[in-house]
Amino acid sequence: MAPYGTYQYSVPAAVVACLALPLRLRWPWLGVLLCLPALTGGLGWPATIVAQYRVGRTSRSTVTVACWVVAVTAAAVLPVIISQHMIWTSAVLTVLFSLLMAGAPAAVGTLVRVRQELTASLAEVRRAREGELAALEDSARAAERARIAREIHDAVGHHTTLIAVESAALAATTAEERTKETAQRLRALAKESLAEMRAALGILTGPRRQAQGVSDLPALVERARAAGLAVRLTDRTPVGADLTPAIDRAVYRVVQEALTNVTKHAPGAAVRVCLEHQGGRLTVSVVNDPSPQPGAPNPERGGAGLHGLSERVRMVGGSLHTEQSADGGFAVRAALPAGPSLPAATSLSLSGPMVPNPLRQSKVDGDDSTFGGSEPDIAHA
Repeated sequence: MAPYGTYQYSVPAAVVACLALPLRLRWPWLGVLLCLPALTGGLGWPATIVAQYRVGRTSRSTVTVACWVVAVTAAAVLPVIISQHMIWTSAVLTVLFSLLMAGAPAAVGTLVRVRQELTASLAEVRRAREGELAALEDSARAAERARIAREIHDAVGHHTTLIAVESAALAATTAEERTKETAQRLRALAKESLAEMRAALGILTGPRRQAQGVSDLPALVERARAAGLAVRLTDRTPVGADLTPAIDRAVYRVVQEALTNVTKHAPGAAVRVCLEHQGGRLTVSVVNDPSPQPGAPNPERGGAGLHGLSERVRMVGGSLHTEQSADGGFAVRAALPAGPSLPAATSLSLSGPMVPNPLRQSKVDGDDSTFGGSEPDIAHA
């Protein structure tokens, strides 16, 4: 074997290292590996520096980069130290020089990679922040539109309804045909104004979602069955029962909250849901047996969900009662008015008949009723 000092293979090895540089784009480690033979003759540093930069640029592991720095340093230093029998001071200087030549390009590549990652991360944070600001602006605009809609409702809807009611009363009590015709025109104009205002408020506040009611109970029960509850639904209400939208939604929420509590506190329990219509009152009861699973927690009395549900039922003129049986079962019963009239809290009281306020906005326990309700019954005022 020829001694290392002759460098007889340096030029061919350096040529191979240069020709192999394109491989570093796909396999950075292969580019460095093919540069190692050229380092034994001292001619492989240019290609090795380029390959080491690529390693630092693409590798996310600091250990991997450090291993390649050590490998390059060893390939460059050991042949020289062995062939020239250097004293220890010269050997240390040679090692330090080789470490610098091998480590600096890798460190620069790592810094470039980290900088680009930070730039991309900052851009992502900026986009997220812009999205958050846009969402806040949309929310502020929606809140302002809702505030304007409430102002319109309070300032215009109330007086327009009074005009319609008073004109209807005037038309019904006057004996003069001219006055009666004028009153009827006023009533028609007020009615048209209410309809146009409702349409404008609907545009202002956006489309409202379809409220869920008694007709959606079968689908709710099916979802509860899919969750593992043995639910039986019994509906004894007369076909076509006249329920107000508020009562209709309240019935659905009572059953929904009760089934949710059973799912959380008595999984797998048998549940009986019953709707009954008696004496002008609609009774909704959800009774569950104890959970068949051992160690299942009992439902807590007075939870936040039941408190909110009780308030919702009270707002529509009903009452809510809960009861825990001795065997660990639980019952939720709500008594609601079944007639079309609402309590005074949701009606506009006049000297004449009670006229439902179609534009009243309420929000109870997370559910909201937006503007654009049913048109007031002015024709019968």
